[in-house]
Amino acid sequence: EVQLVESGGGSVQAGGSLRLSCATSGFTFDDYAIGWFRQAPGKEREGVSCISISDGSTWYADSARGRFTISSDNAKNTVYLKMNSLKPEDTAVYYCAADPTFGADVLLLLRPDTGELKDDFGSWGQGTQVTVSS
Repeated sequence: EVQLVESGGGSVQAGGSLRLSCATSGFTFDDYAIGWFRQAPGKEREGVSCISISDGSTWYADSARGRFTISSDNAKNTVYLKMNSLKPEDTAVYYCAADPTFGADVLLLLRPDTGELKDDFGSWGQGTQVTVSS
């Protein structure tokens, strides 16, 4: 059974940092990409970042590039999202999700029309709340 469990959310002041973790099990880690998504109240879910585990390719949304860093610990089957310089508009529930890529570049998971991350990943975690106060 595929499982993804997020942790590391919390409340921080603007300018602060958090590191989210996505612990996975039930699938061959190297064959997958792990994406981070977020959904703020009243807004649609949006892709934030993604990593293809086998080739290490990464993608960031414009809102995350330069402030967030995605990484993986293959020994622990865990993906991290380090978030620096947090802003109130980063407040959302953050989800990690997994989709098989079998070694392909993460670019294959982007929508060709917008360049944003597709959100039809096959497996999802339960989410972790991030609240940034001004």
